[in-house]
Amino acid sequence: MTDPTSQDLNSLLSNRKVMTVTELNRLARNVLEQSFPLFWVSGEISNLNRAASGHWYFSLKDAGAQVRCVMFKGRNSYLDWAPKEGDKVEARATVTLYEARGDFQLTVEFLQRAGLGALFEAFEKLKLKLQNEGLFDAAFKKPLPALPKRIGIVTSPDAAALRDVLTTLKRRMPSIPAIIYPTPVQGKGAAILIADAIDQASKRAECDVLIICRGGGSMEDLWQFNEEVVARAIATCSIPTISGVGHETDFTICDFVADMRAATPTAAAELVTPSRDGLLNALNQIKLSLTRNMQYFLSQHSQALDYLARGLVSPLQQIEQQKSQLAQLSYRLESNFARQLQTKQHSVLRLSQNLHHLNPKAVLTRGYAFAQNQAGHIISNSQQLQKGQEVKLTFNIGTADATITQTST
Repeated sequence: MTDPTSQDLNSLLSNRKVMTVTELNRLARNVLEQSFPLFWVSGEISNLNRAASGHWYFSLKDAGAQVRCVMFKGRNSYLDWAPKEGDKVEARATVTLYEARGDFQLTVEFLQRAGLGALFEAFEKLKLKLQNEGLFDAAFKKPLPALPKRIGIVTSPDAAALRDVLTTLKRRMPSIPAIIYPTPVQGKGAAILIADAIDQASKRAECDVLIICRGGGSMEDLWQFNEEVVARAIATCSIPTISGVGHETDFTICDFVADMRAATPTAAAELVTPSRDGLLNALNQIKLSLTRNMQYFLSQHSQALDYLARGLVSPLQQIEQQKSQLAQLSYRLESNFARQLQTKQHSVLRLSQNLHHLNPKAVLTRGYAFAQNQAGHIISNSQQLQKGQEVKLTFNIGTADATITQTST
């Protein structure tokens, strides 16, 4: 079965149609693009031209031939390195034809330094091996401390990454000291030295968290952090580790084994330290919340106290009430006493009047007299007298002695 392009070509040739150059080039472009899938090609860069549009134009050559290439801005902007004349590279490209000039060329989708294919293969092989051993499992990841007392840093003393980390730590939480475990981070044998520094930090156990970092670079520059010896040192480290190697787009084996991965060294420093300003703001918010709660508490209890106070009587008010009650009792006592006195006075007056009426002397004032024997007893009957008996007569005024000469009934 033939494809549409082959049918078009066969149709044109069988009809002996005379093609224009444009038709020829367009047909050739279609044939090329459909005949060659996306593939890799290696060569040396020459005639590199970075156009004002952002597109790159260059040639790839080897000892026997060369081919024109174009890498458009939308693709080359993803590269984290800049190729230059003479670089040995590997390009992932498609075959096309520039119709306007009839130039055969490659449209490059991705570009990497030569030899990276082998590095990528080694990277994926080690990654799969360690993953199968469980070194990447989340269950074994140690949590980072919320507020470390001391922070360890494994990196080169001369690295810009160290300055970035220290600057960030000072800005966010200057009170937390940092201990540097110096090691080369690039070059032959650096991986063993990096692993030794990690082991030393683990044995000394001076820090609560360990930052393993270096700045960005090519895959070859970062390769020391893809070595198995470094991965196993991180896996056995007793201290929580955070990997801050390269830029955000860079990934290393170190990133997968560490307890946490940071996009950059600066980001690693931010992840291991709380923000001093953030803590102060949070503390201020807590203070404001406590103040509001305390004010609410006081106002509620003050209102309750006012409510209870309405049922209480002050000592002065109690004294006044007692005085009032005492005055009322005194008034009532005096009133009762006056009424009782008046009643008694009336009784006395009545008795006095009665006594006055019954007083023998009152009778005597009307000319009467009463007789008493010598014993002083009132003689009310003549039969109590005998002839010759002496009696005493009492008048209204004065008394007289008398002798009974005769009695009658």
